[in-house]
Amino acid sequence: MRISVIGCGYLGAVHAAAMASIGHEVVGVDIDERKIAELAAGRAPFFEPDLQQILEDGIGSGRLSFTTDIAAVRGAAVHFIGVGTPQQEGGYAADLTYVDAAVDALIPHLRPGDIVAGKSTVPVGTAARLADGIERAGATLVWNPEFLREGWAVQDTIDPDRLVAGVPAGASGEHAAEVLREVYHTAVAKKTPFIVTDYATAELVKVAANAFLATKISFINAMAEIAEVTGADVTQLADAIGHDVRIGRRFLGAGIGFGGGCLPKDIRAFSARAEELGRGESVSFLREVDAINMRRRDRAVELVVAALGGSVFGRRVAVLGAAFKPHSDDVRDSPALDVAVRLKGLGCDVVVTDPAAVPNAARIHPQLTYADDLDDALRGADAVIVVTEWDEYRRHLTPEHAASLVAGRIVVDGRNCLDAAAWRESGWSYHGMGRP
Repeated sequence: MRISVIGCGYLGAVHAAAMASIGHEVVGVDIDERKIAELAAGRAPFFEPDLQQILEDGIGSGRLSFTTDIAAVRGAAVHFIGVGTPQQEGGYAADLTYVDAAVDALIPHLRPGDIVAGKSTVPVGTAARLADGIERAGATLVWNPEFLREGWAVQDTIDPDRLVAGVPAGASGEHAAEVLREVYHTAVAKKTPFIVTDYATAELVKVAANAFLATKISFINAMAEIAEVTGADVTQLADAIGHDVRIGRRFLGAGIGFGGGCLPKDIRAFSARAEELGRGESVSFLREVDAINMRRRDRAVELVVAALGGSVFGRRVAVLGAAFKPHSDDVRDSPALDVAVRLKGLGCDVVVTDPAAVPNAARIHPQLTYADDLDDALRGADAVIVVTEWDEYRRHLTPEHAASLVAGRIVVDGRNCLDAAAWRESGWSYHGMGRP
């Protein structure tokens, strides 16, 4: 099938390359000339495991191409909208400027029978608003939310745990759902759940999922706050309640909280939309979820300050991590980078390292000092704080090796990912999040 993908950022680039990898002919379109030049040359413009390989394969096979010319979408049977929906400046609501612009640019090139599939995360009600213009062009709008996890995005696109299609009532909606089944033929063949529903439900599925995950993370971080004043161990608490099949252990890792380009802005946009609908009280708890999340960053800084005797001025601290999560170079709303910036603001000599995200971090916060090599970051440090749980830190870094490089054996485990007993036995002063 011939497919177009409008918007070649994180979501769009992965989707385009993944669709080509399962046999479709795909053209990706974006207005960013630099990004398109990189993609067209077969170079991934950001770090995502497996993306580089399928991108090269797609370009090499001739099934995948990229352009800035929107007219190139002509002849595609399905057009995916994968542009960003950032948080509005000065408010919580989602900025739909890019979605609206993408649809407006696409409509003149649609043919009767075409399918437009929205993948961007949007406030409920957006699809119904966009559908009229698309239908006047003889096409049908489907809302097909993405559920990508950064670091596993290629896998999640090719082999998702579920597929959702929000379609209009009637024959056009039934046809659109069938076309999407053909698009995702490999997943459908594996009996992946394929949920056909209305526009509003499809839009809510994504934001509800993110709201639930954010709530689960903030719940265990709230328990960490209680643990810190009672002497309890939040990691053992999480293990104990995680054995309950109704709760589960995933997303119960206490630490410095969540970040990235999705969860923070999506729960804020969800709150803003609920207010617009006159149901703000229904998701008012998300404000506290957000507040708990931000407090954990404060707590990580407090632990470093306390461990260094009450002042970090002029002290050297190695910050291990800059990306908001491992297996990614994404530093959008990164708790790791935020902690580094806050320590720098207190007069600390901060050295940040990360296996993938140093270039992106340096562009946003050039005032920080960066080290590409972990040993260089550790050398001479008075304290170490782990803020992104890369395997390089939680599995491969030993307390003995670190001790041979640092000036002071103080470690703050912002992700509770280190073996506390092993570090303490090696003479380190270990400080966890919600751990005695």
